[in-house]
Amino acid sequence: MAVGVRDGIFEGLLGIDLNTRPATYKIKVVATDGEGKVYSKSLLLKVRKVDFKTQRLSLPSSMVDLDPKTLERVDEESRRLKALFQSFRDEKIWRGAFIRPVDGEISTGFGLRRVINGRTRNPHTGVDLKAEEGTPVMACNRGIVALVDHLFFSGKSVVLDHGWGLYSMYFHLSRAQVNEGDRVLKGAVIGRVGSTGRSSGPHLHWGIIIHEARVDPLSLLKSTKHGGE
Repeated sequence: MAVGVRDGIFEGLLGIDLNTRPATYKIKVVATDGEGKVYSKSLLLKVRKVDFKTQRLSLPSSMVDLDPKTLERVDEESRRLKALFQSFRDEKIWRGAFIRPVDGEISTGFGLRRVINGRTRNPHTGVDLKAEEGTPVMACNRGIVALVDHLFFSGKSVVLDHGWGLYSMYFHLSRAQVNEGDRVLKGAVIGRVGSTGRSSGPHLHWGIIIHEARVDPLSLLKSTKHGGE
C-alpha cells in the first residue's frame, strides 16, 4: 500500500495481524513507474513473536454469556464489519502522519489477552484511551465516514475509510457528529467520548485495520511520523 515517495524511495504500509504466526514469509512487491514500466521483487519478511499481556477476570455469567437473541445480533454486526473491512477503495485519502484522536493515557493496550471465568476471549484489537465523558474525538487522518451506528459491544461507533484498505475505528462514543458518506479532515471532531456498549467507564477505544489486519494504532503513528503529504 504505497504512501508516496520520499528522497526517491517509494514507501508503503503492510499490516501484520496480531494473530499472525511468527515465521519468515516470502512477499512480492510490484510497482509501476510513471511511464508504465513494471518492477517486481521478492523479499523475505520476518514476523517476530510478541508476548501480549494476559488479564484474568471472574464475572457473573449474566455479564458474559449472551442469550440467543443477543448472540444473533452480535453475529450479524460482526459479519457487517467484516464485509466493510474487506472492501477496498482505490483512492488514497489520508495525508501525512496520523494523529491520536484524544490525548488521554492508555488504559488498555493493544493485544491484551483476556481469560474470563476460565475461558479465553478475543484479544483486545485496539487501544483504550482515558478521557472524560464528552471529550472531543478527532479523526486521526483524512477519510470518508464508512459507518455510524450503535453496536452491541462497541456502543455508538464511527468507522473512517482512509482508502487503500486502511480503516480507523472509534468506539463507545456518547454521540457521533458525522454521517455516513461525509468526508472529514485530519483533526476534525467526529464525536464525543462516552461509555456506550460494553464499557466500564468513559474512554475511547481506537482501532486500526490495514487490509483486514488488526494492527496497533500506536505503530501507525510511529511508521507515518515522517511521511510526506
